[in-house]
Amino acid sequence: QGQLVESGGGLVQPGGSLRLSCIAYEISFSFWAMAWYRQVPGKQRELVADITSDGNTNYVDSVKGRFTISRDNAKKTLYLQMNSLKPEDTAAYYCKASSSMRNIWGQGTQVTVSS
Repeated sequence: QGQLVESGGGLVQPGGSLRLSCIAYEISFSFWAMAWYRQVPGKQRELVADITSDGNTNYVDSVKGRFTISRDNAKKTLYLQMNSLKPEDTAAYYCKASSSMRNIWGQGTQVTVSS
């Protein structure tokens, strides 16, 4: 089946940091490409960063130099380290696992950047 569970969201002041985690269950995690997306109400879900099974990474321009995506295959966990957060980073953040056959989405975790 496969399931993804995100955690680590919350309220943070501008300039602060958060680390999101996404734990994978019932999939061969190391073989899956992983990604973080975010969505604000009324807008399309946006790709933030992704990482291949080989560890190659890609970022949307707006987060380059501030966010870092990483994975720990032994722990079946995906991370998103977010530094220098801005109010415009406020969104629900979702992790996604992709294979040639299907995609799996987590339930999301809310990040709010506000003073």
